[in-house]
Amino acid sequence: MTTIPATSETFPGFDGAPLALHRLGEGRPVVLLHGLFSSATVNWIKYGTAAQLAEAGFACLMPDLRAHGGSAAPHDAEAYPSDVLARDAEALVAHLGLSDFDLVGFSLGARTSARSVIRGMAPRRLVLAGMGLEGLAGWAKRQDFFRDVIDRFGTIRPGDPSYMAQQFLKSTGVDRVAARLLLGTMEDTPPEALKAITMPTLVLCGADDNDNGSADRLAEALPNAERVTIPGTHMSSVTMPELGRELVAFLDRD
Repeated sequence: MTTIPATSETFPGFDGAPLALHRLGEGRPVVLLHGLFSSATVNWIKYGTAAQLAEAGFACLMPDLRAHGGSAAPHDAEAYPSDVLARDAEALVAHLGLSDFDLVGFSLGARTSARSVIRGMAPRRLVLAGMGLEGLAGWAKRQDFFRDVIDRFGTIRPGDPSYMAQQFLKSTGVDRVAARLLLGTMEDTPPEALKAITMPTLVLCGADDNDNGSADRLAEALPNAERVTIPGTHMSSVTMPELGRELVAFLDRD
């Protein structure tokens, strides 16, 4: 695989906050949204997924979500209205003038992608990775879990169900104050709202990934979805070459 250097820039979020955008490759635009406590670099670049897409002729557009990576992490509650990440995604699409593009999200990025489409975004193809029905319809439970990780940060010991999330948060250095504010911007998405997601959709999940509930049930709730399983847990599936291969196979269709 050819090594292609990524470039970085900023774009204005919905409120003008400077958000980081990383680009890799040339060709058909695909917007990739990373997971909670992660970044575009960790989720898409580090393990070669973006390079696989770029090699296949895609232009990877990878923002760092608000409060993550190189993006602004304000501590002002007004910077975190309901659906703020979907609003920022809309701002990115408008900033780049995209009209024909694909949209891929992992975990929180998948949730943001689904919310963006429900709000009116219209990608040609959609990928919801690392996500199950309960991760959308039962977000309040997940929100409480991550708030607890932030509130007990530094005191969670091995064996605690929250330990791995704490360690990942440590490794990425996400601003915990901003992240806690961000968690409060996300509302449950009832299954009936998923009927608005009519474009071809891939529900892609690790074989041992149940963090966000049932991917099978999510695929069944969507009007035009197919289900694919790759190796890995929620944390490890993004490191697998199968992730990039399945993305290319799905997005490369007419």
